[in-house]
Amino acid sequence: MTKLSKMLKGKKMNEIVNIIRNNSKVSLKIPSLIKQTALCALKTQRLLNNIPPKTMIQKRCISSSSSCQIYSSGNPSTMQQRGLNKGVSLSSSLVQHSSLDRRSAFLTRSELRNAKRVVIKLGSAVVTRADGQGLALGRLAAIIEQVAEIQNSGADCIMVTSGAVAFGKQRLSQELLMSMSMRETLSSMDRTSELKNIAQNDLKRPNAAVGQSGLMALYGAMFRNYGIIVGQVLVTRQDFINDDTREQLFNTIRELMALNIIPIINTNDAVSPPPQETSMQGTLNITDNDSLASRVAVDINADLAILMSDVDGIYDRPPKADGAQLLHYFNHKNMDDIQFGEKSNYGTGGMESKVKSAGFALDHGCNVIICNGLKNNTIRNIMAGETIGTMFSPLEIKGTSVEVLAKNARSGSRKLSSLAPEDRAEIIRHLATSLLSNEFEIMEANKKDLDAAKARGVTGPMFDRLALSRAKLESLCTGLMQIADSSYDNVGKVVRRTKISDTLEVVQKTVPIGVLMVIFESRPDALPQVASLAIASANGLLMKGGKEAINSNKILMRIVNEALGRYGCSDAISLVSGRDEVADLLKLDQYIDLIIPRGSNEMVRQIKERSKSIPVLGHADGICHTYLDEFCDVDKALKIVVDAKTDYPAACNAMETLLVHESLLTNGVFHLVCDDLKKAKVDIFSGPRLSEHLTFGPPKAEKMSFEYGALACTIEIVSNMEEAIDHIHKYGSGHTDVIVTEDKDIAEEFIASVDSACVFHNTSSRFADGFRLGLGAEVGISTGRIHARGPVGVEGLLTTKWELRGDNDTAAEYARGEKQFVHKQLPLE
Repeated sequence: MTKLSKMLKGKKMNEIVNIIRNNSKVSLKIPSLIKQTALCALKTQRLLNNIPPKTMIQKRCISSSSSCQIYSSGNPSTMQQRGLNKGVSLSSSLVQHSSLDRRSAFLTRSELRNAKRVVIKLGSAVVTRADGQGLALGRLAAIIEQVAEIQNSGADCIMVTSGAVAFGKQRLSQELLMSMSMRETLSSMDRTSELKNIAQNDLKRPNAAVGQSGLMALYGAMFRNYGIIVGQVLVTRQDFINDDTREQLFNTIRELMALNIIPIINTNDAVSPPPQETSMQGTLNITDNDSLASRVAVDINADLAILMSDVDGIYDRPPKADGAQLLHYFNHKNMDDIQFGEKSNYGTGGMESKVKSAGFALDHGCNVIICNGLKNNTIRNIMAGETIGTMFSPLEIKGTSVEVLAKNARSGSRKLSSLAPEDRAEIIRHLATSLLSNEFEIMEANKKDLDAAKARGVTGPMFDRLALSRAKLESLCTGLMQIADSSYDNVGKVVRRTKISDTLEVVQKTVPIGVLMVIFESRPDALPQVASLAIASANGLLMKGGKEAINSNKILMRIVNEALGRYGCSDAISLVSGRDEVADLLKLDQYIDLIIPRGSNEMVRQIKERSKSIPVLGHADGICHTYLDEFCDVDKALKIVVDAKTDYPAACNAMETLLVHESLLTNGVFHLVCDDLKKAKVDIFSGPRLSEHLTFGPPKAEKMSFEYGALACTIEIVSNMEEAIDHIHKYGSGHTDVIVTEDKDIAEEFIASVDSACVFHNTSSRFADGFRLGLGAEVGISTGRIHARGPVGVEGLLTTKWELRGDNDTAAEYARGEKQFVHKQLPLE
């Protein structure tokens, strides 16, 4: 048998055409039937060459619909590898579709947006209404919209769907009722339930046959709204067993994808019963739509398969069992670590089948996500990298989930509350002394972080914040001792006592907020500070440190755990590390009560925007002002201004704008201040009024409300204190603002009028710090107006509860006048 005849037998059209093009003499040697077939192939090839490539088809949609561009941020080189590059003919695209190299699976969710070929499996529970009678049309329409977005962004979508039987049940039930004879209709016996039962249980193949056409018509109509054509591909188990039919099946699927047509695949239940498990070594048996989707995903080199059902993902035990934990990542090599429950009431698959199918796909380089298709925007959120369902990843992700850590923090908070104040103080003291006794290990770990930072080119303030030293550890120890000494009256302190009546007395006491989540960047010294404040206030705590301080944070966290473990409270505080952890934590509003971000403006702003249900305490900007009044002392002014700007330029309490009374322009003070700032290598930018006064002055500031976070500041001229206050309110961030003056009346008016968290007189703005203000330490500085403001120490981490004690009191007695209210304030002691 010639090479060409073998190709004809296998119907490899593209290879036939290539041989015809490369060797025209072959037509003289082949039989006439083969000639005719080859000529037909050549005609077909010419037709395919004349059809626009897929990107041309997509371009029309992308230009007309903004929603089409949602997922179109892929790497251009990747697009070319997938056969989607501009100017490629459809026939070339077919060859590329059939010859894509298998690459390794994605490791994390953030990479999923780069998926260029996605298989989406809709389980029966997703497609079908809750009563099992017909399709959930609203849910189905929302899913199709999301699939269309992926398809129109340039990726390939393949759908594996259930629902034909359910659609058929609805239609056949109605048909049977309509076909009842008059006698049956008029009889006293109601046979509606009987007929519905027959339609649902005894007519599965007719249901499938009737439902398949209706289901495809529905898909076709829905996708047509987005300019997309769909093609039905019905398969049976035999199609995968026979090599020839399997090859033809996937050639058809590839051709549909090359034509920008979404293949909609389903098992042909009208001609075959649900397949039974058999042993086929080296491959995955098709037993349900989960295995079908995984098998299709592998054979077409898909990047991602999304298996949608009525469960949120994989749990370590049956979802309804006590303590069941959803696994956000899973490697099927750890199958022995989970227990399976019962399968869904709909369809033929179960969770064990899903895991087995997903594992097969992952072994062949295709990621799988098992998720709940009953929830809104599931596909869209998955493609955006959000933590939805369980992602099958080759990573060996170990450790406790963030949800468990949050639960433990809640119970740990209650343990801390039950301790005597002396015990909590002792935990903090032990932590303080351990910082010095473990200096060698701490500095060794910190050196690893510093070396890694140098290798990344980190310099300046960021590097300084990362570095630890003996002096920093000693300062930490002193601050922690202050926290311990002042912690005795924190929790359980009576703030109000009222006599309600002769038999009723109410007491208001301080209690912990509950569970805090503190996110900080770069500064490893923040870890023991925040931990000590949480212990002093008996709060549970989850901390997320920056990856640049990973080694330092680990050793410091170990010391914290050792101190807590001496009183059985080691679970109260945890250091969160791993992938996607912040996004997961921001959803745990049932466990976390307050989020405190410490770091860059961008990080704080992002946390505030992303936290939808958990309050965030902090500030996004630190635009601090220093106002030099006309009655300021020159030496004090010079000293305070330079310190406020240069002591730590990247800090949120550093001066960013210097306001100068206009009289200081003519008496030399202004020039002295500018000279000292220049000597300290501070770049100066001028405000609008200063630019008018100086012909050859500093460059003009781009905007007045700006946080430099470096050796730079803006200088502006004001006519009086009132104008300075107006400027601060207009351009400031409500953080810290300072007046330098020898006139005490003006100073007091400034302090009373400026609406900021911290307002200072004759001192540097750098004093807006918990340690410097005697709080021992701070968890952050808040510019908000609710709960806590300014440097937040222990008191800002407490709330109150009301304890009412009575003697057989009822509200009705007071309403009837049988008992009288007194409402007398009592001494707190």
